[in-house]
Amino acid sequence: MNPRIFLTLATAGVFVFAPPATADDTIDLEKYRAETTEKWEVEMKEFDAANGAVAPSDNNILFVGSSSFRLWEDMATDMIPYQTINRGFGGSKWSDLAVYADRLITPHKFRAIVFFVANDIGGKGEDKSPEEVAALASYALERVRAHNPDAPAFFIATTPTEKRWDLWPQIKQANSAVRAMCAETENAWFIATESIFFDADSKPRPEFFVDDKLHMNRQGYVRWAAAIKSHLDTVLNER
Repeated sequence: MNPRIFLTLATAGVFVFAPPATADDTIDLEKYRAETTEKWEVEMKEFDAANGAVAPSDNNILFVGSSSFRLWEDMATDMIPYQTINRGFGGSKWSDLAVYADRLITPHKFRAIVFFVANDIGGKGEDKSPEEVAALASYALERVRAHNPDAPAFFIATTPTEKRWDLWPQIKQANSAVRAMCAETENAWFIATESIFFDADSKPRPEFFVDDKLHMNRQGYVRWAAAIKSHLDTVLNER
């Protein structure tokens, strides 16, 4: 798969693949590198130091993403019988993950990889387009394939939250773009978790979130974990 892809909006909220227009459609990581390195290098060094304690296993599942992974204190027990490697760094964006993709991915032997990154559309004036989000996710997948060609890759939908509810139309489009990328890519899977967090009025359910109205509480994690594990079981048990 070539990372030089882009997505076009075919109909409202529905993204489909189109071939790259020019060579300028490549992912330019250099525009992110300085800011990313300044913000995350210390944490990356902590991951580097921790890698030696990770036991090699054919049953390892590598989780790479932002704060919802970092704060998932019960990940190891929630994902039994899978063994988990948690490489969540809070507040990270797809651009951060892309810059550090090789460093996060290549030290590990894993059966599958799971991504969740939720901060590229945060209403702070530097938001990425749905196309940019999907292209960066595709780049991360390219780096997975270079290291572990046969590992299934799972991309979890960004969760609807009360904190970012005003941004939900854009976030929903980004989810659709990543879903389209997965649909057109072999051995890539989109985990659509949005509906489990909606109430009867299609609004985020506050009982699943902590006081910041952005991160999940234990009830939210239980529901999220069940959905993720169900997808892992379905795909991995067929192999």
